Amino acid sequence: MSAATSPAVAGVSAGPLFDVREVPFSRRGSWLDLSPVIGLHQRADDVHLVSHQTGMHPVLRLVPTIAGERVATALTATPGVLTWTADGAGAGDAATAATGGAAGTVEAAFESVDTVRLRGRGLGLVLADPSSSLTSFTGLYLFRDPIDGSAVLTSYETGRRYRITALSGELDVLGAEALGEATRTVTVAGDEWELVVEELETARPPYRRRRTFDDVVTTSAHDFATYLDQVAPWRDGSTPAAALAAYVMWSATVRPAGFLGREAVLMSKHWMDKVWSWDHCFNALALAPGRPAEALDQLLLPFDHQDASGALPDSVTHSEVLHNFVKPPIHGWAVARLRAALAEPLDAATLRQLYDALVRWTDFWLTSRRVPGHVLPHYQHGNDSGWDNATMFDADRVVEAPDLAAFLVVQLDVLAGLADELRSASQPGATQTGDGAQWAALRDRLAAALVDQLWTGSALVARNPGSGRASSSTSLLPHLALLAADHLPTDVVDAVVEQLDAFLTPWGPATERPDSPQYEADGYWRGPIWAPSTMLLVDGLRRAGRDELADEVSTRFRRLCEAHGFAENFDALTGEGLRDRAYTWTASCYLVLAREAVR
Repeated sequence: MSAATSPAVAGVSAGPLFDVREVPFSRRGSWLDLSPVIGLHQRADDVHLVSHQTGMHPVLRLVPTIAGERVATALTATPGVLTWTADGAGAGDAATAATGGAAGTVEAAFESVDTVRLRGRGLGLVLADPSSSLTSFTGLYLFRDPIDGSAVLTSYETGRRYRITALSGELDVLGAEALGEATRTVTVAGDEWELVVEELETARPPYRRRRTFDDVVTTSAHDFATYLDQVAPWRDGSTPAAALAAYVMWSATVRPAGFLGREAVLMSKHWMDKVWSWDHCFNALALAPGRPAEALDQLLLPFDHQDASGALPDSVTHSEVLHNFVKPPIHGWAVARLRAALAEPLDAATLRQLYDALVRWTDFWLTSRRVPGHVLPHYQHGNDSGWDNATMFDADRVVEAPDLAAFLVVQLDVLAGLADELRSASQPGATQTGDGAQWAALRDRLAAALVDQLWTGSALVARNPGSGRASSSTSLLPHLALLAADHLPTDVVDAVVEQLDAFLTPWGPATERPDSPQYEADGYWRGPIWAPSTMLLVDGLRRAGRDELADEVSTRFRRLCEAHGFAENFDALTGEGLRDRAYTWTASCYLVLAREAVR
C-alpha cells in the first residue's frame, strides 16, 4: 500500500497519507502514539493515546462527539496531523446543524515528544479512561489540579502523569478523585476548542501556549520532510513507498530512556515495541548514508548490554533487558555493509570499538556455543536464529546450523580485515587480540566444517551436535549460507542457488517451501515472506555472482511492500500483510533495496 501524498502545509510537503489503523500516528523521539491498536492483535473502535514506557499501555480513549453522543468519523493521517472528520451524511442531522453543513473535525498534532495538541470544530471530544478500574497497583487516578484547573490522570502502568489543559473551551471532568470502579472522563464541547495533553513525571509548570496549532503541524511536517530527504534523497517514481517507509521509521524512533541509552528505532509502536539484537542491524543500514550518527547508535545499542560472556541480549526496551535467548551473529556483515554505505569513513577509535565488540560476540559463539572438540557452534532454540519456529528446528531444537556457520564465516572475515587495518594504523592494543591471519584461519576452518558436516551432497541441513541427526531441508533458513558464498565450493553454491526456485513466489522468497506439508500461510517462519531473510538472501546471491536473480528477488519484495505496506511478514502466495502492520525492519529493508535499485 504505497501511500498517497497529501497537499503541502505552509509550503512544506505534508508527506504521505496513511491509515492510522495500520501505521501509528507519532513523531520521532516520542514514546507516545495515537492509534486504535492497543495491544497484541487488539484493535479498538476508537483511537487511543498509547504509551510505550514500561510496556505498551493505552492511556486515554479519544471519542469524537456531537451533543454528547459518540459520532462516526473518517480518519486521515499525515506525518503532521491526524484528523477525525464527520460530515452531515455520515453523522446525521446533528452534525449538519452543528457545523452549518460543513464537516466537523477533531485534529491532533505532536507539539513535542511528550505533548499532544488537540483542537475541534463542530465536534466535541471525550477523553476516557480505557479501563475504568483503579486498584492499588493498576489503573488511572483522575483529579482536578487546583493550581491551574487542568485535569490530571496518573497511570500505574506507565508510571507517568497525563495533564489535560484547555487552551480554549471548558473541561467537564467526571469521576475526579474516584477510587475503584468508576467512569473517568474529561470532556470538551463547543463550536471551537483546543486542548493540550502532556505526559510528565511528577511536576511541571502550568502549560503556556507558545505556538499556534497550525505552526505545530507545520513543524512536524518539516521535521519529517528533512528526515525523508536525508534517508531517501534518491527516491523517484520507481520507489513509490519510500516516503511511507521513512515515516514508519521516523515515527517509531524514541528518545533515550530507561534501558535504552541511545536514540532507538523500535521495531514498531504497536506491540512489537522493542529492539531485538538483529533487527537493529537493518535499521542501521537504512540510516547509514543520510544519518550516520543515528545509524551507528542503532548498530551499537545492543552492545551496551553485552554480558560477561560476550553475548548480546535477546531484546532491549524501556524497562526490560532479556537474556533468555540470543540472536544470530549478523553483526560483522552489518558492520561491513554500514561502512560501505557511509559517506565519510569511521574514525579509528570507532573502528576499535566495533572490533572489540565483535571480538567478544564472536568469542561467545566459539566458546560458549561449541561442544568440546566440535568446530561448528550451535543454536539452543529457533529463537536464537531469529526464525523462532522454522521447520529446521522440528527434529531438534539444539542444532549446528548452516546459516549460523555462514554468519560467523562472514564475521570472522570482517574481523580479519579490521585487525589488519587497526594494526596498520598502529592503534593502541591492536596487537593484543591477534592479527588478521589468525581470524582468517578460523574463518577457513569454519567454512570447511560447514561443507564437510552440513552438506549432504544435495542439500544443506542442520544437525544435532549429539546424535548428528539431520533436519529437514524444506526451510529457507539453511539457504542463507549463501551469505558466505565466496568461501564455499562452487558446486555447493550452484546447487543451493538452484534450489531457491522452489521457494520463490510472485512476491519473493517464502520461508518454507509452498509445496511442503509444513507450509502455513500465516505460520510465522513456516511460510510467510520476511524482510530480513529477503535482504540477506539478495546479498548472498550477489556474493554468489547471481546478480540477475538478486535483482529479481529484490524487485518482487519491493512490489510486495508497495502493494501491501510494511507488515511484520506477508502471506507468501497472496502478499497480504500479517501480524504487526508497521514494522521498521520491513521499511528499512525496502529503503536499502530501493536505494540499491535506483543507484
